[in-house]
Order: sequence, then structure tokens, then C-alpha cells
Amino acid sequence: MADVFLARQCKNGLVKVIIGDITKSDADVLVTTANNRLAGREGIDAKIHTKAGASLREACDNIAVERRKDNLQPCPVGTAVVTDSFELEAKKLLHVVGPDCRRPTQDESRRSLLKKAYEAMFEKLADLDEVQLVATPPLSMDVFAYPHREGARMTMEIVLGWMDTSEDIGVKEFQIITQEMNWINNLRTVYRESEDQFAGKDITREYR
Repeated sequence: MADVFLARQCKNGLVKVIIGDITKSDADVLVTTANNRLAGREGIDAKIHTKAGASLREACDNIAVERRKDNLQPCPVGTAVVTDSFELEAKKLLHVVGPDCRRPTQDESRRSLLKKAYEAMFEKLADLDEVQLVATPPLSMDVFAYPHREGARMTMEIVLGWMDTSEDIGVKEFQIITQEMNWINNLRTVYRESEDQFAGKDITREYR
């Protein structure tokens, strides 16, 4: 059963951090933490690909083939693509490539690349119709080995800032879903230190 760890009300809607299995989400858009080949072979991305079924693999292969014709990576770091969700309960699947901190060059630029990845996510969401509920794992905090303390703070700053903009973005609820307890524990520390600095109002007690 999913457990709401944290909830904040922002101008445009609700942000929740949920401890649970993201592959079971029935969000309008489900985000997966893809790699630049859209290979679906590691971590959460592999679990999402497995549950989505073979048709997702075929769709990603088709994207890769078309991109390779122009000597381009299927989905470079800091970019995103949309596919159907196939056997997942979500309506659409958004593949976002964050920095892979196992690679020294990406680790050195991880802060800017993480921001770029979230910006790519937000741009794709803005292009889609009728997106009220979004579910995503915290980008790069799985097998891509982003430092969890820094990543927890940046994730909340970026997402809450986006959901608290004065512009009506259409998204009414943004869920960050994870089973990575090390990330959750680091978020707990960051939140205790800086809760009053984050956008929005804490309403976590309403879900306890």
C-alpha cells in the first residue's frame, strides 16, 4: 500500500512524496527514468518496461532507429520523449533522461543536467492534453547514483517551484513515488532543515 510521506499544497495543485510502487500508478502521465538509448534495462526503468510489455520495447526501438538516421542518440541526457503506456495503468509514458553520475563527465555537471532533465519533463507535460495527475520517480536517484542529500533538496526545489508558479499549468497533483528509502531518509533530513524555505504549504498531517 502506498504511504504518503510528505504533502505540500502549491498554487497550482498538490505535490506528494509517496513511498510505493510506481509501476502501479494510474496517473495521466507516468514518468520513467530512461537512459540515452531508451533501453529499459536498469532499475525503475526496467521494471516499468517489464510491466508495459514488449510493445514498449518496440516503440523505443523505432524511436532509436529514426534518431540514428540523423546520427543522434535516441534520447540524450536532459531530454524527454513520450510513448504510449501499453500494459501500464497510466495513460501516457514520459521517458526522461537525467544525469548518470556513474559517468564522471555527467557527475561534474549533475546539477545543471538535473535541472535540464526536469525542464524537459515540464515542457513535454505542457504539450500534452488533459494532464491532471503526474507520477514520477525522483530523477537520477536510482541506479544513476545522484547524491541523495543534494538530490532530495534539488528535486523538491524544482518540483515545488514549478507547481507554485503563477501560470496555470493544468497539473492538479504531482506525485513523486519511490521505494528508495535512502532517498526518503535524506529528504526527511533536508525537509527538517529547510521546510520553511520550500514553496507551498505543508499539509502532510491531512494524510496521516
